[in-house]
Amino acid sequence: MISKVVCAPVATMRRLPGYLRALKEMERKNQKTVSTVAIGDIMNLNPAVVKKDLSYVGSSDGKPKIGFEVTALIAGLEKFLGYNDATEAVLIGVGRLGRTLLSYEGFKNYGLNIVAAFDVDKSVAGTGIGNKKIFDMAELPRLVKRLNVHIGIITVPKQAAQEVCDILVDAGIKGIWNFAPAHLKTPDGIAVKNEDMAASLAELSNKLKGIV
Repeated sequence: MISKVVCAPVATMRRLPGYLRALKEMERKNQKTVSTVAIGDIMNLNPAVVKKDLSYVGSSDGKPKIGFEVTALIAGLEKFLGYNDATEAVLIGVGRLGRTLLSYEGFKNYGLNIVAAFDVDKSVAGTGIGNKKIFDMAELPRLVKRLNVHIGIITVPKQAAQEVCDILVDAGIKGIWNFAPAHLKTPDGIAVKNEDMAASLAELSNKLKGIV
């Protein structure tokens, strides 16, 4: 029998890492159990929303008058989010943002391992940041296929983003994390997550209108 893949709504997926961070803080303080009400208070969410979100993880309502076991809930969230299974990725574009991402050690806590970086600047080929080696862009198709990598991180200028995207797709990449301010055209079956800083700033500015 083939198990059914549970797909949670985008809003839920955005909240789950926050629950995990809160739970890990509880674990550090040796807290053993927690209720949806307590999680909701920490996250400023309605307990019904928390309960619904956790239902996608496969969690029950917890034990009556006791709540969820913190350690078990952490394990369930990490499994659902894929943090237990390291996913390898390549990064394209070793400018300031690219170098920052390559230097960030926290990705390993979220199951992401950047195994190599690529750039069109031949002067940086052969160098590295930490234990991440930088290759000439021409090497990307061969190395992606050899390493069986499925995620590509794009941190190139806007005008180069689509070309890089096409190269990644042709090399066999199935998921693209795009930091370039460009709308990417991809064939069916390719997952794309855009990090739109302009949209985030607009959202923040809109929220400030009701505060300031």
